Amino acid sequence: MAKFVVAGKTDCPYYAKVELLADALQQSLPNFKTRKISIPPDEWQEWLENTCKKNGWRHDKSPLVWRELVEDGGKGMFLGGFSDFLEHCQDYYSITSHMSTDLMLSVAAENLETEMNFVREEQRRISLIKPLHIWISSALNPTCQFLITNLLCTEMFPHATAISLHLLDLGGDEEGLQGLRMETEDLALPLLHQVIIHTDLEQAFLEADIIILLDEMWSAENDENKSEDEKKKKIKDISARYQVYGSLIDARANKEVKVIVTGDSFASLKCSLLVDKACSINSRQFVTMATQLENEARAILANKLKVKPSDIKDVIVWGNISGSFYIDLQRAKVFNYNGAIRGPSFFSQSVLQIFHDRKWLETDFQDLVRCQHSAVASKTCRAAVMSAANGILTVLKAWNGNCGPDEVFSLGVLCPGYYDLPESVILSVPVTFADGKWSVLFDVTVEEELKERLQLSASELTQEIKSSIPGNKRKTTE
Repeated sequence: MAKFVVAGKTDCPYYAKVELLADALQQSLPNFKTRKISIPPDEWQEWLENTCKKNGWRHDKSPLVWRELVEDGGKGMFLGGFSDFLEHCQDYYSITSHMSTDLMLSVAAENLETEMNFVREEQRRISLIKPLHIWISSALNPTCQFLITNLLCTEMFPHATAISLHLLDLGGDEEGLQGLRMETEDLALPLLHQVIIHTDLEQAFLEADIIILLDEMWSAENDENKSEDEKKKKIKDISARYQVYGSLIDARANKEVKVIVTGDSFASLKCSLLVDKACSINSRQFVTMATQLENEARAILANKLKVKPSDIKDVIVWGNISGSFYIDLQRAKVFNYNGAIRGPSFFSQSVLQIFHDRKWLETDFQDLVRCQHSAVASKTCRAAVMSAANGILTVLKAWNGNCGPDEVFSLGVLCPGYYDLPESVILSVPVTFADGKWSVLFDVTVEEELKERLQLSASELTQEIKSSIPGNKRKTTE
C-alpha cells in the first residue's frame, strides 16, 4: 500500500493542486492513501526547517511530499515538491492534473479561509477557558513533586474549572523541568489545563492567582558553621531575589493573589520583603506557614500520649518560624486518649490537664521540635519534603474555605500592633479562617513570659531586615 504525506502552506496554489490530485488518486486507487498537513503561512518556514532537519532532507518551498514507510521499518522516503509529485503520479499511475491557474488560486484561497476560521474558532474556545494560574518557584525542589498531585484536585479548588500550572526554576535544568511537565501531564488530572515551564523571570507571576515560593537559599542545619559575614551576604542575596519577586508580583499578579512563602530559613524575612515591594496588593495576601512545625509538635506529643498525631489539635506556634519560635499548648487538646476519663470519638481533653510534666514541655519538648527537621534529614538524607508539602496544602485548603470555623492555625503574617508587637515584622500567630480570609485569634492568653519571647523574635527579625535593606520602611495591613 502506498502512503503519501502532502504538506504545504494553506495559501499555496501548488499545494492546492497537489492536494486535489492526491484526493483523486485516493478515490480511484484502493491501495493509495494520503495524509494532508496544512500549515498556516506564518508558521510554514519554521515547520519546514524543523521537519527537514529532523529527517535529513533538503527542501525550501511549498509543498513538501514524502512517502511513509513505517510498515516497512523506515521513517519516510523524501519525494520532493510539486513537480516531483506530479512526475511520480504520471510515471507510476499514468495520472496527472490539468487544473487551471485560476482554479489553483481559488482552492488556495479557500484553504486559507478554512484554516483561518479554524484558528479563530480555537482562539475563541481558549478565550472561554478561565484557568486558575498557580505559580511554583524552585519547581525542581523535591517538595514540588509531592505538592502537584494534591494541588490539582477539586477538593483543593472546588470552584475552579481549569488550572494552569507554571513551574519556575531560575537557572534551572530545563530538561528536568520538561520531565516534570511531562510527568504532570501524564497524571491526566481533570482540572489540569496546561503546564508551562519557566527558567527566567520574563513572564514570572503573570496573572498569578496562587504563588507558592519554595526557594531555599540557605542551609539552616549548618548555621553554626557560618560566619557572621557569610550570613549577612546570604541575607543580601535573599533580599535581592525577593525584592525582584515582590516587584513582579505587584506588577503582574492578580490583586487577590494568595502568596505562601516556605523554607527552613529566613521565611519571615522573605515574606516581609515581598510585602514591601508589592505595594498595590493587600499585605494580608502574603503569609508564611508554621503548619509543618505544628505537625511535628503534634507527632512528638502523640508519641508521648500513645495516640495518633491526628488526635492532637490546636497547637500554636508563636514567633519567628525560621528562628526563635515557641510551641504553645494552652489551647491544645487530645482525642481518643486512653486515660481515666473516656468518651466518644468527638470527646477531647486539654493536653495540659493530662500531661503534668511542665518542665519537659518547656525544655526538651521545645528542643525536640527544633531538631525534628534535621532528625528527618539525617534519616532520609534529604529535607523533610513530604511534611513541607502537607503543610502548604493544609494552609491552602483552609484559605480556600475548606476547614472548620473553630480550627486554629499558626500563620506568619504582618503584625500591625498585635500583642504589642512592632508593626513592621511578620511573626507566627494563631489564626482562624472563614470565607477565604484569615483572622488573628485574640481569645488566647499572652502572659509576660510569652510577650518577652515574642519581643525577642521581633528583634531578631528587625535585625535581619536591617541587614537586608538598611533604612527600609514597611506598610501595615489595611
